Amino acid sequence: MKKINYILSIVIASIILISCSKEYLEKRPTGFISNEDLGATALINPSIVEGNLRGIYNQMVTAYIGGTGSQEDFGHKSFDLMSDLLSSDLAQIGARYNRFVGLANLVWTDDQSINIPNYTAWRFYYRIINSANLIIQSNGGNDAVPASDAVKGVLGQAKTIRAFAYFYLSQYYAIKYDPTKEVLPLYILPGEGGKAKSKMSVIYDQIIKDLTSAISFMDNYNRPNKASINKNVAKGFLAYVYASMGQSDKNLLAMNLAEEVITSGEFTMMNKNEVTGGFNQLSTPGWMWGFDLTTANDLGLVSWWGFMDYYSYSYQAVGNYRGIDQGLYDNINANDIRKDQFGQPTSTGFIPGAFPLIPARKFYNGNLQRFGQNPMTDDYVYMRVTEMYLLSAEMNAVEGNDAAAKTRLKQVLANRFDNALDYAYVDLLSGQALIDEIVFQTKIEFIGEGKSYLLMKRRKLSNTRGANHLNKAGQTFSYDDPRLTFAIPQRELTDNPMITAGNK
Repeated sequence: MKKINYILSIVIASIILISCSKEYLEKRPTGFISNEDLGATALINPSIVEGNLRGIYNQMVTAYIGGTGSQEDFGHKSFDLMSDLLSSDLAQIGARYNRFVGLANLVWTDDQSINIPNYTAWRFYYRIINSANLIIQSNGGNDAVPASDAVKGVLGQAKTIRAFAYFYLSQYYAIKYDPTKEVLPLYILPGEGGKAKSKMSVIYDQIIKDLTSAISFMDNYNRPNKASINKNVAKGFLAYVYASMGQSDKNLLAMNLAEEVITSGEFTMMNKNEVTGGFNQLSTPGWMWGFDLTTANDLGLVSWWGFMDYYSYSYQAVGNYRGIDQGLYDNINANDIRKDQFGQPTSTGFIPGAFPLIPARKFYNGNLQRFGQNPMTDDYVYMRVTEMYLLSAEMNAVEGNDAAAKTRLKQVLANRFDNALDYAYVDLLSGQALIDEIVFQTKIEFIGEGKSYLLMKRRKLSNTRGANHLNKAGQTFSYDDPRLTFAIPQRELTDNPMITAGNK
């Protein structure tokens, strides 16, 4: 059942405004709450300020939010899709209507004048940052420590969203973690003028500061549903941040945070039925954070489902195919349930393993009717707890804690195989072989979820494209190939005189 939480705060705000005295209405005749009022309002009724957070969450799924009229411009999930294509774990297989072909062919990221993804990602994530800055500023500012748990919850979410945006900018616009390299302008106040780029260490210090503060602020915060961020989501992001730095002490911090999320008991890993069940419901116990799409979001073709689901009104249904890399697929164990996620839909069913290897039994509308879903009301997944199991396994293995790494890895595999004998080989692995296995399992677990690119960057991988890629099949690409990193857009270089050079 779709929830009404997204409009609840608006209803509450309307009731309060209607019941306010004439004097108040004369002070604020527009009927809206200004930023200077938000802090005081939060103390009276934090649900109103939660409504501002809902605005940010809604921005994340809005069509054309990156400032273009291009259909590849649909918020955070568009960059999940693009980054998977850049990693080559997701293959661009069909060219009909030419959607995403230029990206998969590494043309779009090689020319800073091309808007997608260079301008759209820059505009989108900085827009999220400015919105978060407005909420933070209206609730006391960056260093405020509210007395109210409800206001702390609001501030914690806003700081997490800001950190989330800066983290993704740092991944997309920097080739690797280099604390001395100037990479991005840092804005922590609303409405600041154009700034020069800050060093990566400064950006990361702010991300870590925001997330650390957010985790403590949300200690007693109970979110209305998984469309809002909570403490465990913030911990998950901080784990990714530490893991991306490539330092032994930070690896251990990442592992500890992942373990805290796992042992919190808030989430249950997706089982065999759920991983082939459509990935379409926010209520799925293994999902940590997502978005509950409703008809009010007015999403159709220009959406993640419009590009990835054969059973929605989509490009996937007309031959503009994206699916798992053939080499990855061929290496999946025949008894692994994830092998059944990819294949070819037919008029009467589905053929696992058949061309074009699209994820039509991973991400799909439950009615299983070609072109069936429109408007889009199936939900978006942003983070799930299996990420924490595999990240903990990876960090343990990298730090030589093989036993702990195997334990977490096997817990994942126990939910992907019927017979423990199929993954008993894990007990024989150690060192680099164990790390490689965890990397492989992470790749096939998260196809289409935007995690492959983060993995490629932090493990400094080189990936070879399988035979089913439309472009550059058989070619190998390293994480530090400049074409795999977004370019600071020409419009930013023109409009902001403080930035005098690109990033590659």
